[in-house]
Amino acid sequence: MPASRPEFASPASDLKDYVTNRLQNARAVLPILAGLPAEAKNAALQQIARTLWEARRDVLAANAVDLAAARRDGMDATRLDRLLLDEERIRQMQEGLETVASLPDPVGNCLETTIRQDGLRIDKVRVPIGVVSIVYESRPNVTVDAAAIAFKTGNAAVLRGGREALRSNQALVEAIHQGLAAAGMPTKAVQFIDRVEHETVDLMIRARGLVDLAIPRGGAGLISYVAERALVPVIETGVGNCHVFVDRTADLAMADAIVINAKTQRPSVCNAMETLLVHEAVAQAWLPQIAAELIGRGVELRVCARGKEILALSGLSPVLEATEEDWATEFLRPVLAIRVVRDLASAMDHIAQYGTRHSEAIVTEDPKAADTFLTQVDAAAVYHNASTRFTDGYEFGFGVEIGISTQKLHARGPMGLKELTSYKYIVRGQGHVRGNSPATPQVR
Repeated sequence: MPASRPEFASPASDLKDYVTNRLQNARAVLPILAGLPAEAKNAALQQIARTLWEARRDVLAANAVDLAAARRDGMDATRLDRLLLDEERIRQMQEGLETVASLPDPVGNCLETTIRQDGLRIDKVRVPIGVVSIVYESRPNVTVDAAAIAFKTGNAAVLRGGREALRSNQALVEAIHQGLAAAGMPTKAVQFIDRVEHETVDLMIRARGLVDLAIPRGGAGLISYVAERALVPVIETGVGNCHVFVDRTADLAMADAIVINAKTQRPSVCNAMETLLVHEAVAQAWLPQIAAELIGRGVELRVCARGKEILALSGLSPVLEATEEDWATEFLRPVLAIRVVRDLASAMDHIAQYGTRHSEAIVTEDPKAADTFLTQVDAAAVYHNASTRFTDGYEFGFGVEIGISTQKLHARGPMGLKELTSYKYIVRGQGHVRGNSPATPQVR
């Protein structure tokens, strides 16, 4: 797509009318989407995957314009990495679409059947949620991931990305629409808000009767804003102040690999480790070694007073002393807080105070300590001897994800196809009317 390409839509002069029109378009196609057979949806997703790859040069050209503007505006390296698209990332989006197409369709699945003694049959069946509004920042891949999961589950997606990724998202949505049209599917199933005024967010998340669910994906500020102002149901996603605790019985070679991966493989994402907790029994011998490795990989360390003493004795100084704010911070860049703790209980207390219920890990060879951690730590994903970087829809076998929920109601952790469905009761009778005494049901 040329850099001079006009805007994706011709927005209405009145912002409210513009957003309302997009939401109404999405709502209008819900009956069509709800009735699509799985084979038709899968074929459309495969077509979108092909169209996206064919359009990759246009997408990359649009992304280059976004990146150039972001650099002029002084965007930091972490956010630039989130914004960046290349052929490999487009290939990953394509593979995500193909994986979603290959997964079983949850819509229509019967979760539970109750048959009363009088023969009345009650089926609990998965159904689409409806119109899902996704508000997100920086990462253009969310455009494709969200559209794929929504379409597969019979939902209509209304997408509102960040200003910094506008041209990238426009090009991606254009490819999605081309794929839907080629497959004979309604393009209104994926709506894109290409107006960047902040008021568009309020209009989307307060549109009761038009929007069934809002999902914010981005920093803590965006998520808090949506949760506090929305008049429609919200699933909060993504803020990840994640910890790795290296216990006294840890295999330290394993701990090296897990810590390096959790912090440095991709520091800008929500499942990256932000605080390393080290049992005092291994701190003296192991902390200088892992600190040197992290520093060598460009990680800035912010260390508790006890940790600073240990590092100073080993010649690794000066390092910054961690503050109270550091313990509570999702850095999303090569910065790591480190704390030496007395024992497992102290580590879990720290996580309970500062964690965001996202992803937490313990490295230990003690089965009892592992079980205690996995059972008692309150997070969407808890790990024993594995990196927190696995908290991801693709890694969990969902193909893609629409976000990582840190809530407990309806959806928790990476949200795939099932998490974007609700259910309804389908009741079949033969002229049944209600009497005064309830019938004894048989549940199966």
